[in-house]
This record gives sequence, C-alpha cells and structure tokens, in this order.
Amino acid sequence: MSALLEFDGVVAGYGGGDVLKGVDFSIDEGGITCVVGPNGAGKSTLLAAVSGLLRARRGEIRFRGRNLVGLRPKQILALGIVQVPQNHSLFPEMTVRENVEIGAFTLRDKALTTRRLAEIEEIFPIVRERAREKAGSLSGGQRRLIEFARSLMLDPSLIVLDEPSMGLDPRTRRAVFQTVRLMHEQGRTILLVEQNARAGLKLSTQGVVLENGRVRLCGSGREVLEHPDIGALYLGARTARAPAAG
Repeated sequence: MSALLEFDGVVAGYGGGDVLKGVDFSIDEGGITCVVGPNGAGKSTLLAAVSGLLRARRGEIRFRGRNLVGLRPKQILALGIVQVPQNHSLFPEMTVRENVEIGAFTLRDKALTTRRLAEIEEIFPIVRERAREKAGSLSGGQRRLIEFARSLMLDPSLIVLDEPSMGLDPRTRRAVFQTVRLMHEQGRTILLVEQNARAGLKLSTQGVVLENGRVRLCGSGREVLEHPDIGALYLGARTARAPAAG
C-alpha cells in the first residue's frame, strides 16, 4: 500500500495556542486508520486541519503528494476528501433521497448522479426504502447511515469520520461499525476518530494514539490495542493480551 495522506510536522491550533505540536504519521491507501486519545489530545483539531476548516501554522498535510494547507474546504472536497461530522448534519425537513442527492452538489452530470444514487441504494437499502420520508423521522442510527450514504455520492478517495458512534445505543453502534467495515471492504480509505477506542481499533488496519498534540504511538490496530500502556491509559485496565501459560 502507498501513503494517501501524510502529516509532516503539523502544528495547528486556535487563538494563538497550539493544539497539534508536530504531528507526523501517514495513512495508507485502502486502509482504516483510527485516531484515539484523551479529550484535548488534538483529534478534532486534526480533522479540522484535514478538511480545511483550520489552517495549520507549520508543517504539511499532503494528499497524494499535494499540500492541503491553505486550500479552502471546497477545494479539498474537490480533491476527493469527504468528511462526515460528529453532529448530525441531515436536513430534517428534506426527504431521505434529497439529503443523499445533495451530496453530489458539485456534480454537473445528472446521469452520473443517477447512477451513483442507484449504486448507493444497493449498499444502503434504507435510502430506497425510506426515500420519500422526511429525514427528521429517522432514528439517530438511521441518520448516521444516510450521512454515510451521502458521503459516497462524490465517490471520494478518503472518507473522514468524526466520532460516528457517539450517542448511539450498543446495537446501533454495531450496525454503524459494520457499515464502516463494508465501505472499507469496497475499497474506501477511511480516517476515523472514535471515542469507543476499543471498537475503533479492532476495526482498523492502523491505530494512532494522540497525546498532548503529539503522536504517542502508531502501529497496526491490534498493536495499539494490545500495547500495555495504551490499554491502561485509554482502554480501561483490560488489555487484549493473552494470559500467561501455566
């Protein structure tokens, strides 16, 4: 696999205070990278910098070799980076289909939009089944699935998910993670920030631990999950290590 997105000495923050203090890691194309860490570690700031909502003060964020720093969100979207925000972002008075179609607002080819919608309906049957219903009538988990569906309308190269399971009950969380796994199996590259660190790391090909604005640990999802220090700090006392023999 080759690096799709690279963070090189990224320093960024708000009001003169640096939240990210020299972040370095890369995301392989075709993988799921899960970023975990305590509150205030810089996870949300990292995603804001990727999407262009926040300009890094130093360093580079390279997407297929192109530096994203200084680009507007619309330009970054046009390059193929789509973000699903933490807070629900559907328009409740619009229908489910209208909410999905709005994801293709930059496309000028109506036939392509129609084809993309048909493809997404195969992946997310709820888009077809609830097409004419108002988005406001859906449950929290259903809204999240519609947001995932909408994110695919531009056929993105990178999907950025900000706390997708937040506020959902356990059963719905499992459905959301299954959907993330499905998108990955279909070849999507995913950058995921997730409060449920254990579930996010189990799902991921790569895990990154942020602490005080710096990368403390980077490795496979399993390596991060089983690291004793990380298990104690962020995942509770339990770790995934096998018990000693005897």
